[in-house]
Amino acid sequence: MTSIRANAYKVVCIGRNYADHIAELSSARPKQPFFFLKPPSSILPPASGPVLRPKGVNLHYEVELVLIIGKTVRDLDANDEKGAMDAIDGYAVGIDMTARNTQDEAKKKGLPWSIAKGFDTFLPMSNPIPKAAIPDPQNVELWLSVNDEVRQKDSTELMLFPIPRILAEISQCMTLEKGDVVLTGTPKGVGSVVAGDVMKAGLRVDGKEVEEARIEVKVEEKGGPYEYKET
Repeated sequence: MTSIRANAYKVVCIGRNYADHIAELSSARPKQPFFFLKPPSSILPPASGPVLRPKGVNLHYEVELVLIIGKTVRDLDANDEKGAMDAIDGYAVGIDMTARNTQDEAKKKGLPWSIAKGFDTFLPMSNPIPKAAIPDPQNVELWLSVNDEVRQKDSTELMLFPIPRILAEISQCMTLEKGDVVLTGTPKGVGSVVAGDVMKAGLRVDGKEVEEARIEVKVEEKGGPYEYKET
């Protein structure tokens, strides 16, 4: 738990795991969990901002509960709740930054989403949260604000696919290893941020703020040659 980015072999992200978020993006509701990858290089450690918005990108935030895997997991049974919880070393809060216009184009053309999800700084993370601080990860409140205006606030109990099912589906496809990071999906309220905006995010258990879960990060324009153009 000392360095999430240094220890992560991969970052696996669950898509469309909250019904209201599916509706707000006019997406199809999945029959089973589906997932995509973000590179570990996209992780932005705590207090090391800013988030960089590439030129031409409609940059969206998506707050999520993050699982930090503590052991090798392979072919987990979806009904093995104890096995799933035993596989988790701890938690964090993450903001899955997304180049929404890039993703929308990829969806329409049947192309991969990697470029929409994988830019450097596209995964701001909180400090690691000790496992004992979250007795029930299916009953915590996630929140995110932009310039102190709350944009997302919902409970993880609204997940369509609970954590054991998520870890089962992933581990039956690819082995999860100690240090891997799993993002469990975002609730409703996603939207755009621009340079100068300040995002804050966190997590509450029984109405009480978990200090290690706090994120505060500013958005700035990204320099360099990249500029979004239609593929």
